[in-house]
Amino acid sequence: MCSILSVIDLRDRADLSILRPSAIALSALQRHRGPDWSGVYEHPNALLVHERLSIVDPAGGAQPLLSKDRQLALAVNGEIYNHSEFRTALESTYAFQSGSDCEVINALYASAPDAAPADWLKRLNGMFAFVLWDATRKRALIARDHMGICPLYWGHDVEGRLWVASEMKAIARLCVDVSQFPPGHVFDTETGELTAWYAPTWRAHADVVGHQVSPEVIREALESAVHRQMMGDVPYGVLLSGGLDSSIIAACAARFARKRVEDGDNSEAWWPRVHSFAIGLEGSPDLAAAEVAARAIDSVHHGFTFTLEEGLDALPDVIRHIETFDVTTVRASTPMFLLARRIKSMGVKMVLSGEGSDELFGGYLYFHKAPDAQSFHEELVRKLDALHQFDCLRANKSMMAWGVEPRVPFLDPTFMDVAMGIDATQKMVRNGRIEKHILREAFKGVLPDEILWRQKEQFSDGVGYGWIDGLKAHAETVVSAVQLASAAIRFPLNTPASKEAYLYRTIFEQSFASAACAATVPSGKSIACSSPAALAWDAAFANSADPSGRAVSGVHNAPVTV
Repeated sequence: MCSILSVIDLRDRADLSILRPSAIALSALQRHRGPDWSGVYEHPNALLVHERLSIVDPAGGAQPLLSKDRQLALAVNGEIYNHSEFRTALESTYAFQSGSDCEVINALYASAPDAAPADWLKRLNGMFAFVLWDATRKRALIARDHMGICPLYWGHDVEGRLWVASEMKAIARLCVDVSQFPPGHVFDTETGELTAWYAPTWRAHADVVGHQVSPEVIREALESAVHRQMMGDVPYGVLLSGGLDSSIIAACAARFARKRVEDGDNSEAWWPRVHSFAIGLEGSPDLAAAEVAARAIDSVHHGFTFTLEEGLDALPDVIRHIETFDVTTVRASTPMFLLARRIKSMGVKMVLSGEGSDELFGGYLYFHKAPDAQSFHEELVRKLDALHQFDCLRANKSMMAWGVEPRVPFLDPTFMDVAMGIDATQKMVRNGRIEKHILREAFKGVLPDEILWRQKEQFSDGVGYGWIDGLKAHAETVVSAVQLASAAIRFPLNTPASKEAYLYRTIFEQSFASAACAATVPSGKSIACSSPAALAWDAAFANSADPSGRAVSGVHNAPVTV
């Protein structure tokens, strides 16, 4: 994974001798995402700048990726997991210039430049955000993956030029408007149209009613997703909190670790044993559970501790990197940010992570309160629609702050079709079943029972309950009652509802002062699950300004020593 920055529609009137160094300087603001190499493509009507983190084909594959005739230029942040099948099919008509998995995007476009981009975008299995420039037609395509796993922002400067960047910080001060590029969409400068290319068949509850899926099918589909996402030519690891989701991903990775995915499992892997990583306060539930899971899967485990003071010290850097003041996201991002630095220091450049499972299977504790299958399914869809603003953003930006690429197999589009195609009656928490019961059943015998049947802990809770309590206590000391009472005057947009939220908003403003930047953060209560329908399930939770899972009345249990 890398970073991109592009400026499009220069109208042949730009002084490139001035604009090029300016674009390079702006791109450098996100170089933490791609410390391995920088590349620039220059055209009278476009500039593409790329900061590379080399994972696949590290010796080659530098970007922007150019076609042999140099008429196509591609700057992309991401991975295309099914690139091999396209390369085989297209190499007779397209002259590949590298071993990069992402070059198949150029090849697919070149094979049918007049086709609707959605026709070939929907065939990609991966995570990506890219700008593709066709110099012959002076045309740009801008696209983002199905779930917004890779971040992407866009805006216009005072001269009306279109700027695109992986992170908001690169264009926030230049653009008069800035917003997130929507997941699952493509923008074509030739038509001026923004089009949704991702259209899964499971969005409506009526489409999945009566569709039963066995635990065996779920397990096989997820194992295939993990296997696809293990491609790479550099040291990698797994994030292992000791919760169900990360433990399942780690167990799947351990199964395939000895063979090299890139050559069809025909040779020994270059790094044949999985390394797992966890972090928490001293004595945290996650650290203890992670040790149990690591022993079960025989990973080389690395558990790290941090102190409350270290977390508080990191808050300004964390908020600047994650580009949000959402309370839930800041709480969870800070330990992840600290863990990423530890992982980077050990030479690891890619990790597999468990994000997305709760949104596919209803793992959050408030799903215990769902009144019926339709409400359950509709809330899953709503959660997935918002995921790019919460967990995807957190995982990507807090890890990429240190040049560590996170991959999320639960959000593999093929696996998502399996998981979201299940009738929600199979997922509901009832008749004594625990949340995500069907997923747990799928991995019986793979993980020890104390991990397999461990209750959901949100990451910011699981690293140690003292973390959230400490954040609240700190906010009490630095934000006065008068400041909070007048919050609507200082922050009329997305007004903070608690002292903790006020603190994060104040820090955010130091790096992102404009109203446009603040508008990129979800509005309303700082609760990732705050839809009117979901909160109506539990009046106590609906009236709480605290998004911790511990706030769900009558559901959360105290942690059990494992």
